[in-house]
Amino acid sequence: MINPSVNELAEKGHLNRYELVIATAKCARKITDEYVAQRELAERAIQNKETDKSIAQLVKKEFRDDKAVRTAINRISDGSYEILERGAEVPEDANTF
Repeated sequence: MINPSVNELAEKGHLNRYELVIATAKCARKITDEYVAQRELAERAIQNKETDKSIAQLVKKEFRDDKAVRTAINRISDGSYEILERGAEVPEDANTF
């Protein structure tokens, strides 16, 4: 079972389940993209012999050890990402979905 539950997250953000699932999926996609970018940089650094560390040491622990959906749920739960209502104005530097 995933903690926090879908109901707890939905109540926290005043969302319905559908909006929460869509926002979580978008957040997980962004996390996956971040992981891919970090892994590419790590592979390039290793290939160019710029470091003697392994890929696992160069990629952030949260990307390496947890699945993207788990990380997305954690970020939504702790407020790192904010879910905005449709049509709301989005600041450029915000982590919102």
